[in-house]
Amino acid sequence: MNFALYRELLAVRPIRRLLLVGIVARIPHSAAGVLLTLHIVLTLGHGYAAAGAAAAVMTIGIALGAPWRGRRVDTVGLRTALIPSVISETVIWSIVPHVPYQWLLPLVFVGGLLTLPIFSVVRQSLGVLAEGDQRRTAFALDAITTEFVFMIGPAAGAVVATSGHTTAGLTVVGVATSLAGLFLMWFNPPTRSEGLTVECAEDEQHAAEAGVVSTAPAHVQEAAAELAPAGAATSAAQGLRGRLAGGFAWFTATVAALFAVAAGAGMVLSGTDVGIVAALEIGGHQSEIGIVFVFWCAASVVGGLIYGAMHRPVPPVILLLGMAAFTLPMALAHDTWTLAFISVLPGLLCAPVLSAASEKVADLVPEERRGEAMGWYGSALTAGVALGSPLAGVFIDVMGPSGGFVSVGAAGVALCLVGLVLQQRRRRAAA
Repeated sequence: MNFALYRELLAVRPIRRLLLVGIVARIPHSAAGVLLTLHIVLTLGHGYAAAGAAAAVMTIGIALGAPWRGRRVDTVGLRTALIPSVISETVIWSIVPHVPYQWLLPLVFVGGLLTLPIFSVVRQSLGVLAEGDQRRTAFALDAITTEFVFMIGPAAGAVVATSGHTTAGLTVVGVATSLAGLFLMWFNPPTRSEGLTVECAEDEQHAAEAGVVSTAPAHVQEAAAELAPAGAATSAAQGLRGRLAGGFAWFTATVAALFAVAAGAGMVLSGTDVGIVAALEIGGHQSEIGIVFVFWCAASVVGGLIYGAMHRPVPPVILLLGMAAFTLPMALAHDTWTLAFISVLPGLLCAPVLSAASEKVADLVPEERRGEAMGWYGSALTAGVALGSPLAGVFIDVMGPSGGFVSVGAAGVALCLVGLVLQQRRRRAAA
């Protein structure tokens, strides 16, 4: 392993400045999820099912907006493309804390639709600023810095919310994100290279996919959305060729199973996210939410590094089965530190699940259809994320704080067992 590559990358001023901008811009959004959940529960007085529904609506907005925002960056340039986000972030998140729940839902949807595309812009620009083998290192470095952001942001959001300042906190999120957008417009990092060869472009796409799916639990929503532009951008150009080449011939039963794994992973992770917040808020330990997120996200980083160093891949369904099963014991935790330590077990398998599934899709799908397949992979992941939050919220309202972990953990285990049974039957039929 050549760790000197990290030092060489950080010595490049544009890359160093881009990563710094990415860290600053991501912190407000990393706090938004916890703030929004606790605002709905503590300030508005609704249950966790309502909070989960709001998170799902925002996730859907992010997923629908990502392809359009990525296309705008490609067609009109970064500065012009960011103007709607810079305006909407301050306006929408300044209004959200002051409206009743029924008006909050359409607002957070529009907020997700117009969210500042900082995740995709940073990685798109890194693909231009870093060359050859440096790209994979650059994306890995960006992923690592992002994990640290999501260790800081939720903790800060929890402190603000438990101090009774969710209204001010959500407003600050919007204003801070808009300021980050203005700084990004001033910096104007490159998002394309006119001299990029076909081979380099393919390397960039594969490195970007690897960077996106090697994600920590706390920002799976953004990871899911970032995979959508790849599919959307290539689908129109490849449509005629795809029909001539056999349409959806690449969509085999195995690929469908991988999409189911992606959906299951998104469901378990987003439901666990809501479960952690609920468990500590109901137990009166809201200010300690950040402790659990630090352990959970750090475990995902370690798990991703270990899995990346392995010589043999592990079937994604087995990894998901382990992650879902390890989520169930989190329901037994009765204090912050117990919950934090137990969260390490499912956290270790987060990045490996997503990485293994994405790698398998890339192996099975022909190169000329891989962009479209990754787009559908992102859609499956997003669908799971949108399902997990309200599912956990409903069971939390019915069963108490343990309900979130039990519901998504059991659903994930059931999904994997069904998948393994169907896989075994296909093998017997083939024999």
